Amino acid sequence: MMKTLRRQFLAGALLAMSAAPALAQWPSSPIVQPPPPPFAWWKSDDSRKELGLTAEQTGRIDKIWETTRPELRTEWEELSKLEEKLSSLLKRDADEAVLARQIDRVETARANANKTRSLMLVQMMKVLTPDQRTRLSAMHDRYMQELQKNQPQPMRPAAPTPSKKPRE
Repeated sequence: MMKTLRRQFLAGALLAMSAAPALAQWPSSPIVQPPPPPFAWWKSDDSRKELGLTAEQTGRIDKIWETTRPELRTEWEELSKLEEKLSSLLKRDADEAVLARQIDRVETARANANKTRSLMLVQMMKVLTPDQRTRLSAMHDRYMQELQKNQPQPMRPAAPTPSKKPRE
């Protein structure tokens, strides 16, 4: 049971990364950066072959994406506007109560966008068979390993050298 839940979570994480609702027309914000453009994994020949997706499954997943995308776009745009307002309030050194109310609005908008995305991912996962979910999880693991391998490693500060005191 736990392995199944873990696999579903990992597969959902892959879907979350690959089916993010970013589009080319996203407004830029100093705080909110929309996710990278989605990789339509269900349309990729390699992914379809590795997962054994049928044309019917691909069509159903694509319909879920196309149906949810406008709502996600609207929610991300709203989140961006709210975060821009919060940024403005912070720059003006606004009253803490005003900031708290705006933070609540921002976090509610973020939760709404994440909830919509998560529900979309659940719908997409329901289209897949258990075996396909397992294969998708393996694809996700490979993707994450590749991502980690290609990320620059943070520089470590040099270890302090012990100072030697002259003997007196």
